[in-house]
Amino acid sequence: MVALYPPTGPYDHGFLDTGDGNRIYYEQLGNPEGKPAVSVHGGPGAGAPRRPTRAWDPERYRLVRFDQRNCGRSTPHASDPAADMALNTTQHLIDDMERLREHLGIERWLVTGASWGTTLALAYAQQHPERVSEITLQAVTTASPSEIDWLYRGAGRFRPEAWDRFRDGVPEEDRDGDLLAAYARLMETPDRAIREKAAADWLAWEDAVISGEPSNVPGMYSDRETDARIAFVRICAHFFSNGAWLEEDQLVRNAHKLAGIPGVLVQGRHDMGCPVQTAWELAKAWPGARLHIFEDAGHAGSDAANEMARGAVEGFKDR
Repeated sequence: MVALYPPTGPYDHGFLDTGDGNRIYYEQLGNPEGKPAVSVHGGPGAGAPRRPTRAWDPERYRLVRFDQRNCGRSTPHASDPAADMALNTTQHLIDDMERLREHLGIERWLVTGASWGTTLALAYAQQHPERVSEITLQAVTTASPSEIDWLYRGAGRFRPEAWDRFRDGVPEEDRDGDLLAAYARLMETPDRAIREKAAADWLAWEDAVISGEPSNVPGMYSDRETDARIAFVRICAHFFSNGAWLEEDQLVRNAHKLAGIPGVLVQGRHDMGCPVQTAWELAKAWPGARLHIFEDAGHAGSDAANEMARGAVEGFKDR
């Protein structure tokens, strides 16, 4: 069993000015002289955890956490209609990570992520492999067009009543078209009531997708304060209506660029949001990756899956 460490909070925090009006919040935890690691949060738009960490050895790791553009404590916040979503793309986030690494004077770091964070971690590592020492991923997705279509349309085969409510959250004339683009338009309206309603409808669908999984966490997506809900959905709709600016199978096809970087993939067999096939295909294409599939886990993981993820971090601390 991998023991949890005492709660460790930040020893440093600040804002990174990106030069285009955005300011990225970041914080550092653990040992300033320890092995550098960066945690990439999900969503997109969920923000980094605000609680202390217990998974990282505070004597051996220097852990960096940050809020991606327009969410969490980064500014401007996507709940503000004036925030310009045109300045928030996958490439912007990759560039922010690299700018943050340089700002902190880090040569190479372990990159870890879950859910959307696995997409961003992979996209960053494939552009900057020389800056990545190891990668650990949980609930793997590459946000390809087919994966996005599965999450927001195909999974409706298992939750048809919930999917009908999701579809009916957009104007009637948009219901047979691009639902994600329709939601993105709703999230850009200056009418806050419309944005709140669209965010609630979107998050109800996200919750429904994973509602039957083992170890499901009720309200995992919707249980957040109103501005965070609006920001989350506005950013998600913006990214996914644009296919996350990634080609079909791009991150799997380019996995050879990760050769020489050890990787650990932790995947729940019953993850409805991020089906196991993506992790399977990625592991086959990535020299040096080890895939662990857990039969008792869904998107939220399980005790065994979460312990494996912590064990991967623990196993890399002396490397």
